Amino acid sequence: MIKRNNDIQKIKQTIADYFRTQVDVTVNLGRNKFLKYCGELSGVYPALFTVSPNDKNFLGKTSYSYAEVLCGSVKIAPAKKEAAL
Repeated sequence: MIKRNNDIQKIKQTIADYFRTQVDVTVNLGRNKFLKYCGELSGVYPALFTVSPNDKNFLGKTSYSYAEVLCGSVKIAPAKKEAAL
């Protein structure tokens, strides 16, 4: 599969724009398994970024490198707003 022509600097800037906001994270675990969750982008560092999941049972953070986003194994997007009733 051919990926779009992105570079690490564009990915770092995009993720830095999401700092301290709610994001939807999709992780490809391999063998057609995906992990999806919503959380707050809690840290942006030179080599990686961290996400704190909203799940009350999970008491930690997850960290991902920018290369994982570039390769497509991790996808991050702003959280979708819930429709008001």
